[in-house]
Amino acid sequence: MSSNKKFFQGGQHWVWLNAGAISISIIMVVGLLLLIAVRGLSHFWPADVNTFLVQTEQGVELVMGEIHSHEEDIQDGREREQYLIKTGNRDQYGIDFRWLDLKDVSDTKIDENVVVLERREWGNLYGFIKTVTMDGQSVEPTAENLESIIERANGLHHEIRGIEAGDIGSINYDLEQLRLEQRRLELDNELTPEALADLDKQREELNQQFLSYQSGLQELYTQAKRDSAEFELVGGQTRTVNAEMMVRSFQPNAMGVFAKIGHYFSKLGEFIFDEPREANTEGGVFPAIFGTVLMVLLMSVVVTPLGVIAAVYMREYAKQGPLTRTIRIAVNNLAGVPSIVYGVFGLGFFVYFLGGSIDDLFYPEVKPAPMFGTPGLIWASLTLALLTLPVVIVSTEEGLARIPSAIREGSLALGATKFETLWKTVLPMASPAMMTGLILAVARAAGEVAPLMLVGVVKLAPTLPLDANAPFLHLERKFMHLGFHIYDVGFQSPNVEAARPLVYATALLLVLIIILLNIAAIKIRNNLREKYKSLEQ
Repeated sequence: MSSNKKFFQGGQHWVWLNAGAISISIIMVVGLLLLIAVRGLSHFWPADVNTFLVQTEQGVELVMGEIHSHEEDIQDGREREQYLIKTGNRDQYGIDFRWLDLKDVSDTKIDENVVVLERREWGNLYGFIKTVTMDGQSVEPTAENLESIIERANGLHHEIRGIEAGDIGSINYDLEQLRLEQRRLELDNELTPEALADLDKQREELNQQFLSYQSGLQELYTQAKRDSAEFELVGGQTRTVNAEMMVRSFQPNAMGVFAKIGHYFSKLGEFIFDEPREANTEGGVFPAIFGTVLMVLLMSVVVTPLGVIAAVYMREYAKQGPLTRTIRIAVNNLAGVPSIVYGVFGLGFFVYFLGGSIDDLFYPEVKPAPMFGTPGLIWASLTLALLTLPVVIVSTEEGLARIPSAIREGSLALGATKFETLWKTVLPMASPAMMTGLILAVARAAGEVAPLMLVGVVKLAPTLPLDANAPFLHLERKFMHLGFHIYDVGFQSPNVEAARPLVYATALLLVLIIILLNIAAIKIRNNLREKYKSLEQ
């Protein structure tokens, strides 16, 4: 009895309760991540395609597709077992999925000749190769010949995209700059005949280049349309698909383990490095990855110096009194303000006021279309910097408070000024605390979505904020973000069942990016902590 009394009086029960709570939290977090990983990463594995013989009121029907999910429930007092089948062929059936009640399925078979064709539009096609046309000539309808025309079509597609987005995109950008330059000269009353003639000459040169590239594009489009294939669907219907609409073909029922592994990593690479297609339900998420990382980096560059300067002033220079305490309370309260409020503030102050003022002062020629007076990458970064600023301030202040006063006094006694003491001794020793604040800021900012919907993020950005056109980094452009991509695909997609696995995969990718950013910051913090550990002792 005395031992139990000693156990509770010593507070050991609280230690065990805290340890149990932490253990349960870790298990829940790990379990959640495993659930997301399993449901997201399994999407890229090539599933077998089954052919079901279904008894219906109209007779016997053949249904072909992948088993997407399995459900059991009770209806009218009896157990019912259903399969959700991904039938594809949306251009034929109008939908990608349908439910099958197993009591209506009389037979199931797996045919090794079934081909799955991924298309740029209308989703997957499931069927059998009937004919293959290469360079306008009919060839043997084999999987190898189909792969050949798809490989050539993908090469032409990348070449066309390179010309359209690279060469022609640069020409269009230069033409727009010439238009703005002419407008600027008009506003300044400097549009002389000589200046206009020079602009017309440059414009004519660019138009000639454009016509040259346009001619090359027409030739590439013609080449892409020479190849095609005809497929027979399970119901006997046929579909002819031009090679330019094909992305990939494979025969999952005939693939071995190693072939499926290779296909898996090919799809995973496409998901990470390619652009989205089919209303973001197919393809990759590279623009969203790029936008997320770039926004977080810009936010970090802004929030770190602002937070450190504010913390240094309040801790080292401001007179400690009621006003300073009130400011600290206000900073702490800012951390609890809903993020959407920051988004509204960012839209009103950064976009409309600050961006509009910049357009009035420096870019009057772009009116009535705004340049900086519209949501964009820079305003999203500043809004999130403002949102995470309290975290950096509080963390830095705590780091400054932990530095012994003897170190400051010793530095001053050796003849250093207060600024020199602060710059060369105090701030380096407080740098691990600054990095802690930055880590917390990155973790919160990378996952925010609500404010970004108002200040710059979009469903699909045609170009990246970084390209070969001066000034190369275009902070005024809109961008894609993984968090908003998850929201859009999960809740705004016209094809919910097809998009659901991508929601899990994108969520896992966002978590991994946040972890990588945090690991990099933690590594820097630990190096700084080891560097200045001797001074703290």
